[in-house]
Amino acid sequence: MEYSPLVERIAGEGAAAWAIHSEAMAARARGEDVIVLSVGDPDMDTPAAVTERAVSALREGDSHYVAVQGTAALRGAIARHASGIMGMPVDTANVCVTAGAQNGLFYASMLLLRPGDEVLIPDPCYVTYEATIRASGAIPVPVPPRSGGGFRPDPGAFAARVTSRTRAMLLASPNNPTGTVTTRDEAEALAEIARRHDLWVISDEVYASLTFGVPHVSIASLPGMAERTLTVSSLSKSHAMTGWRCGWMIGPQEAVAHAGNLSLCMLYGLPGFVQQAAETALEEFESIVADMREIYIRRRDALLAALAHAPGVRALTPEAGMFLMLDITGTGLSARDFSWKLFRETGVSALDATAFGASAAGHLRLSFTLNESTLIEAGRRITEFCRNRVSLSV
Repeated sequence: MEYSPLVERIAGEGAAAWAIHSEAMAARARGEDVIVLSVGDPDMDTPAAVTERAVSALREGDSHYVAVQGTAALRGAIARHASGIMGMPVDTANVCVTAGAQNGLFYASMLLLRPGDEVLIPDPCYVTYEATIRASGAIPVPVPPRSGGGFRPDPGAFAARVTSRTRAMLLASPNNPTGTVTTRDEAEALAEIARRHDLWVISDEVYASLTFGVPHVSIASLPGMAERTLTVSSLSKSHAMTGWRCGWMIGPQEAVAHAGNLSLCMLYGLPGFVQQAAETALEEFESIVADMREIYIRRRDALLAALAHAPGVRALTPEAGMFLMLDITGTGLSARDFSWKLFRETGVSALDATAFGASAAGHLRLSFTLNESTLIEAGRRITEFCRNRVSLSV
């Protein structure tokens, strides 16, 4: 039997990078001594008040169909929250509830893109972007970062890659895997490109609340951008709710109405008890996220300190999120070889960052989603591994 060409289009090469994570999880299940830094799944439990709201909702019978775009109560809560964090007015009619941010990105791709369209994406970027774009028949066009290190977006490089087929830009700030936060000047330059060429913008802002002393700028808040931007976010990372699959897409009312039609075909609405829990998460957003942010700052700093004296590698300090990039070019190993040797010899799993884009060659992505003592031990193992490599090469 034959399958749709769709499944071939979305089988991106980046998926192969996850093999090391699968191997690490299997080893952990066997009881082996492994430290998993290859995935962005917080080790904390969902805040108790959020969980209790879901349990209470279930006990009260909230287990039936709900509105496909999301309940009015949750959409209103998201609108109020987004108005603050995005720095612009957001109405309930501008919100569609999605099954996590990834579902929102897929909605945006289906809503905006046509076969043969080109979509400019930052390189590096999250591994699902390519497949999400290709699912619509459109073509992702990677845009390398500014030269000089740091993985900063280069508006000039974006402008240079606009063609008659360019339909949209898919942007991410803060960026996964790099932890880079787009500055206001960079966002304004990218917005000018979108306005000049009449492009849509899909903006992934999942880590917007987990910035470390750096202001978040939502591109939709800039002049002339709200009507051409679909902003995607979720509670997965900010509230340790990755398994709840609760996110949202914010955009023009017409786009949200179309997203509702997609939801009708794909989900038929998110569970009501999950949406009630999300209301509580948003009601207590500031206190929950302030705690999460402090935890991640401490964990980031612990891992950076533990890696500070590892020979041949250099850790880049992230401005947001839960990942850091480790430059391993000084070891003489490829990122793929380094990651697999590291795992087999020390039990520490990390992703070859080439999966996120060609510009990330020579780097690993390490998550700091574990407690500080475990991260310090991971840094010790990586440092010892690097010292052994240096001693073998002299």
